[in-house]
Amino acid sequence: CVFSSPELKDIEYIRSNYYNKLEIARFDSSLGRFVGYTEFEVKQANYWNKDTSFIAALNAQKEAVCLTTVGI
Repeated sequence: CVFSSPELKDIEYIRSNYYNKLEIARFDSSLGRFVGYTEFEVKQANYWNKDTSFIAALNAQKEAVCLTTVGI
């Protein structure tokens, strides 16, 4: 979670996938989709982005995880 203020609209939820200490894919709640950084992960990100229920669940994580830790 990246906090710029305690408001939910200003909080950014980022989920990164790593392989051998190299970031290969990332979900960014401000974009609302996955972004791949390797040739294979670009294809994988497109697959994940088509699954609207998976994307909605990740967007819900912003509220469930980040909003509860604002005060910490």
